[in-house]
Amino acid sequence: MEPALSRLSPKRRDMHLPMMEILTGFSLAEALALLIRTPATLSALLRGLPDMWVRRNEGRDTWSAFDIVGHLIAGERTDWIPRLRIILEKGEARQFDPFDRLAQFEESQGKSLDQLLDDFARLRRENLAALQTLNLQHEDWTRRGKHPSLGVVTLSELVATWAVHDLTHIHQLSRVMAHQYRNAVGPWSAYLGVLQCAGHSA
Repeated sequence: MEPALSRLSPKRRDMHLPMMEILTGFSLAEALALLIRTPATLSALLRGLPDMWVRRNEGRDTWSAFDIVGHLIAGERTDWIPRLRIILEKGEARQFDPFDRLAQFEESQGKSLDQLLDDFARLRRENLAALQTLNLQHEDWTRRGKHPSLGVVTLSELVATWAVHDLTHIHQLSRVMAHQYRNAVGPWSAYLGVLQCAGHSA
């Protein structure tokens, strides 16, 4: 069992979210299993690579792998746990603060990719620990908050989005990196779907 999951009491593991899983497809254990792995996944893929893989993007107004990691850090700092706390403490009475999706371009200046990967891993550990110390109960997952553009959202939707946000940017990361060899692969580009995908950026 993953370390973060093992800290849940047996009662919480067995009884905490069965109805939520039935109603929405959301499972805290499943979300945690993915969220725990993302820092190691990024580190294994990116750490030590030549700059051409991590510093190049897809053209004007696009992101490099370096930028993507910086964006994930910004989310750990200002999005997931802060918004979760707003839901628990204020509900719909307080709208979420807008998330600056471009904050990484300033915050990552002067840092190396290794520093960003280390920062992301540390922040993710801290945030998952904070999530578990909240001792959320079944009824908490349907509590509602107010997104500045999407309107009313639930706590379970927020945590599910946290997990899928990771996958969105892992997908983006593979596309950006593949783009660097778009010409090198020659005619095989016709068979490489990652070179045809244009969506799922920020």
